[in-house]
Amino acid sequence: MARSDYAFPFRINPASGQAAQSPYATHVDEMIRQILLTSPGERADLPEFGCGIRQLLFAPNSDALQASTRLLVQQSLTQWLGNQIQVIAVIVGSGPGDDESQIVVQIQYTLLETQSTQLTEIVVS
Repeated sequence: MARSDYAFPFRINPASGQAAQSPYATHVDEMIRQILLTSPGERADLPEFGCGIRQLLFAPNSDALQASTRLLVQQSLTQWLGNQIQVIAVIVGSGPGDDESQIVVQIQYTLLETQSTQLTEIVVS
């Protein structure tokens, strides 16, 4: 049986009038985006939740920033999704056309439930 979970962001399916669902792999991708794009302290009920990757946009783009970003992303995903995924690689670079005002993060991971390899790319601007 194929697993499905609530879609993020939460919405109502207009056809059924119930909570929208997404396939498991899509749901995990949505959770990764939610973790990386949420700043710690942003959620009143869970202030330690999030990664805070947007704060890194204001630092000069360098090898040190990219290494820090890789470490921050890997630690956050291990903390919040360690029972769902195993991170294989985190690749950090400048935005399209070497746009220094953006950070592109690619995360390659294995879904533990299905043992399938997935790739998520997030452009932070």
